[in-house]
Amino acid sequence: MKKTIVLGINLLIGVLFIGLASYTQTQRETEITVTGIRSPKGKIQLDVFKDQASYNNEQPYKKLGFDKKALVNGTLTINCELAPGIYGFTIIDDENANGKIDKNIIGMPKEGFGFSNFFMQKMKKPSFDDFKVDLKSQQKIGIKVKYM
Repeated sequence: MKKTIVLGINLLIGVLFIGLASYTQTQRETEITVTGIRSPKGKIQLDVFKDQASYNNEQPYKKLGFDKKALVNGTLTINCELAPGIYGFTIIDDENANGKIDKNIIGMPKEGFGFSNFFMQKMKKPSFDDFKVDLKSQQKIGIKVKYM
């Protein structure tokens, strides 16, 4: 009886270790370089989206905040852990650290914003397909901040 219990506990512990090892192997560090930041005030807010629907509804898969202590000449490198897959990254240069992008009377952003591997050329909000990246093949992302 005792041997059966010990065997069962050892089996359970082994399964847990295998599960933990496979989880840690799937999470990979993604390096994001944000350029064009104009001020050391506030923080950078990073939102990670998985698809067009979550982007349209402004409901990110992950929402992370980073201080600007490591800002050098308008460039900040940040890291986040994500499993390989398709993601879209947006940032807000939240200069007053209120957790949202501030807009003027006509709805234009007063703070900087940016999208992964995409720089807005026109006054049109991009679709998810415009700034999505595949983290199976790419672990370094570039985001250039735009100010209106």
